[in-house]
Amino acid sequence: MSARSSTCASSRTNIASVFRLRVRANALDLAVYRRVRSLAHTPDHVRWVRRYSKLGEHGAVWLAFGAAAAVVDPANRRHWLRATATVGAAYAVSTSIKLAIGRQRPAIEDLPHLMATPTGLSFPSSHSTSSFAAARAFGSLMPGAPLQLAAAGMAFSRLYLGVHYPSDIVAGAALGTAIGSLGR
Repeated sequence: MSARSSTCASSRTNIASVFRLRVRANALDLAVYRRVRSLAHTPDHVRWVRRYSKLGEHGAVWLAFGAAAAVVDPANRRHWLRATATVGAAYAVSTSIKLAIGRQRPAIEDLPHLMATPTGLSFPSSHSTSSFAAARAFGSLMPGAPLQLAAAGMAFSRLYLGVHYPSDIVAGAALGTAIGSLGR
């Protein structure tokens, strides 16, 4: 066997391994999505989760919170403004990645979305990105645990409402945490 045919066979094996891994990851993503979507969805639950989720649209709740904190905490104004700008940057980066990748939101026939979205794009979750960026960046200015809980709740709301796959949420949380670290 020549070195070239050995390399080609190795490449085919690697490609097949990556393909199998991706198929398994997609199956797990869908299974977790279905499991979460099977949770109790009473009209009251959906209404409250939808309201909470809407607060995170375009990172608005976090941007408003940071701007308000900069006004009421003049001693730390510069830090609040830096952290708030970081949240805005995280949202912009997430949106840019979302446009570049172009992954469509879940479209599962028996599990329709429970709220409208501005776009049909899904990866990464911008709600998760901006929320985890805020939790990380604002965490140096106030207790971090409540911020982390609020960010996790925001991320979970997107899955609960059926507008993101779990991997969209995880990617957004990781991206937001990384970018938020820059604003501390």
